[in-house]
Formats: sequence, structure tokens, C-alpha cells
Amino acid sequence: MTLSTPTLHTERLLLRPFADSDADELFALQSNAEVLRYWDTPPWTERSQVARFMTGCQTMADEGTGARVVLIRRSDGEFVGWCTFNGWNPDFRSASLGYCLTEAAWGRGYATEAARALLTWAFNSLDLNRVQSETDTRNVASARVLEKLGFVREGTLREDCIVNGDVSDSWVYGLIRRDWIQSAAHCT
Repeated sequence: MTLSTPTLHTERLLLRPFADSDADELFALQSNAEVLRYWDTPPWTERSQVARFMTGCQTMADEGTGARVVLIRRSDGEFVGWCTFNGWNPDFRSASLGYCLTEAAWGRGYATEAARALLTWAFNSLDLNRVQSETDTRNVASARVLEKLGFVREGTLREDCIVNGDVSDSWVYGLIRRDWIQSAAHCT
């Protein structure tokens, strides 16, 4: 089953499928050590990683397992980052959420805005019951984003990641349909 990658509009952002023209900005984002300091992989060092990422976006859509969108600021067309809905399992009615934003976009509410739009699309388009997300326990800003969206911290994965010899823990967050519906009702 193919899952069409959506094009979504928020007050400040355009969320759309990745295009070849996003390659330079994507490489700059993913090769930035500060941006990826809490990530589960090291920063990119080779341009070929862009092609693998783009292929992964298409594979997710073709296999119906997710949708990854680029975030563009509507006011000036600036690349802000990306957001992903992946690991879609129609049998379990579950998936995962992730996002990565440029340093210039941090602290401006873009992650919350983009993730809310992608979650709205997913909950409305699919028979979705649960979304999970994980964040490094040191990444307090990402934890705040998830909590603003109605996610509940469900536990800690101890020593979950080792990147370049740095061992870190991850918090696991979950959002279930009934909590999303209740949270969405308070946002309107």
C-alpha cells in the first residue's frame, strides 16, 4: 500500500515532500554537529548520505510505512528542517514521530507547529491509535515539544544510544488517539 506524502499548510509553514532542490540545505542540517548532538547517529560527512535519505523518503511512501516532509517557512521560503511520521503499522494502528530543525529555527515553535500538522493529517487520514516518539534525556527542548502536543512520558530507555562513544539515555513518549482528540479540542 502506498502512502501519499502530504502537502500541508500551517500559519507559518509549508510541509511538502522532499525535492532534489532541498539537497544542499538537508546536507547542511544533517552535517551540523550542534543540531545532531542529541541524535542517534553522528553528523553526516558525505554528500552520498543525502541520496540515501531521499531514497528512504520515497521507500517509506512506496511501502506505505510513513511520510517525511520538508519544512519551509512561508514568509520567505527558507528551509527550516523536516518532520517524519514513520513506522506506520496498520495492524497495530501505530507509528512514530520525529523532527529535526535548523539552529536558526530553534525556540520559535516551528517543531510544535509542524508536528501538530503532521499528526492531524495522520490521525484524520489513517485509523491511527498510537504515536510514539523518543528523545535524548538531555534534550529538554524536544521533550517540551512532545508534551505541548499531548504526548506522555512513558519511560526511560537506559543507555539506549552510543554515538561516537557517547552513551545516552532516551525518554519514550506516547500519544494515543483519545488524548489527541481531547488535546485537539482544547486547541480550537
